[in-house]
Amino acid sequence: MALTLYVDTERWRAHQRAVLADFPDLVPVCKGNGYGFGHDRLSEETTLLGCDILAVGTTYEAAPMKDRFGGDLLVLTPYRRGEEPVPLPDRVIRTASSVDGVYGLVGSRVIVEVMSSMKRHGVTPRDLGKLQAALDDVRLEGFAIHLPLDRTDGTDAVEEVIGWMDRLRAARLPLDTMFVSHLTSEELARLRQQFPQTRFRARIGTRLWLGDHAATQYRGAVLDVTPVAKGDRFGYRQQKAPGDGWLAVVAGGTSHGVGLEAPKALHGMTSRAKGMARAGLATVNRNLSPFVWDGKQRWFAEPPHMQVSILFVPAEARGPKVGDELQAILRHTTTQVDRLVDG
Repeated sequence: MALTLYVDTERWRAHQRAVLADFPDLVPVCKGNGYGFGHDRLSEETTLLGCDILAVGTTYEAAPMKDRFGGDLLVLTPYRRGEEPVPLPDRVIRTASSVDGVYGLVGSRVIVEVMSSMKRHGVTPRDLGKLQAALDDVRLEGFAIHLPLDRTDGTDAVEEVIGWMDRLRAARLPLDTMFVSHLTSEELARLRQQFPQTRFRARIGTRLWLGDHAATQYRGAVLDVTPVAKGDRFGYRQQKAPGDGWLAVVAGGTSHGVGLEAPKALHGMTSRAKGMARAGLATVNRNLSPFVWDGKQRWFAEPPHMQVSILFVPAEARGPKVGDELQAILRHTTTQVDRLVDG
């Protein structure tokens, strides 16, 4: 009995091929938990796609990935002096986001990240005068820019990239390759038209692996079902059952990522009102689970345990049975499954 990720394999791969067609020179990204699929699986899929490079988050992810993927590996986290050295082969490319970082990577293959409107990390325009000398001692693979997802101020992503291309050209820095993130295929085509001598490579993770929501589904198996009457006590904290029904023990707990939720950016009054409503219910121990049964998302009977969750299913619903599977609405990037099943 497990928390399972079911994959419609042909549909999932058809989506990958469609993304690759829209983004020639694609750089697939595999970081964190491998977008719910795991690093082994995504390295295999990247090989099947015929891509010559795979981006990972950290050197710690690159170390085991070097034995799974035979092409180049791009480490997205910028190098910092004093970081723990991790033995990596020459086909690993490091990211530098400062002049000092470039100087610390003598002899290495390097991509230099420039500071975008994300304001996360990157060299700034005032650094460019010092960058040329630093690049003499590394093997420059190109520059990179990581753009924001939303542009609430109405600015244009392409214009931001063009601005950096102009600055790099004015500083007499090579514009052979530019790695970009969070551009549409149309925006990328505009850049290629304006800079035909530059190779633009889109780094894509979420859109590639998770862009077709209908291609995947999480399901948790029912391990036990116990009938309860209103007022019966149960669980670690001996709370009272809110009504007649069943306690369903379902595979999937905190070790799987169930009950964990990343903070959301709320836009507009409706989403804020919903957030306040959820917070209010939580203060009286009413938390909606990600599990769906008989057409409705069911409430946690109590906070999820390490490997299972206990749900309250009211008497008016169809009674679950051991071995049934409940669909689970889970975030791929925070979920660890027991097994993945291709279909």
